[in-house]
Amino acid sequence: MHELSIAQSLLDIVLEESERHRLKKICLIRLQVGEMAAVVPEALNFCFETLSESTVAKGAALEIETLPVVARCSECRLSFQVENQSFLCPECGYPALEMVSGRELSIVSIEGETGDRDDSDQCSSGSQHPSSE
Repeated sequence: MHELSIAQSLLDIVLEESERHRLKKICLIRLQVGEMAAVVPEALNFCFETLSESTVAKGAALEIETLPVVARCSECRLSFQVENQSFLCPECGYPALEMVSGRELSIVSIEGETGDRDDSDQCSSGSQHPSSE
């Protein structure tokens, strides 16, 4: 279960960013995960929830966007979405040896509260801080 190590790395980054931006509570973490990253969202959520229990990220929601696998044909250079794990170019039939996307795992943004008076108590309109990672 590599989701545990991913969740730990994710938590480390989130805690570092929360400290940098002086966030008192993390509400929402948006992720982009490629289909070939082999991440099970439910397992990642469970691991993150468990690891973040005694941190400012306790109760934070993970919003996970799954990105499709996109390859580029080695012959005609057409970029296409891979379906059914077929890396054959739909235009010329040549095998695509270059994967453009589908393996990434990125933090898109982190939302939280700074503790300022204008922040809501329930993170419904907390501050948004794009991650620099």
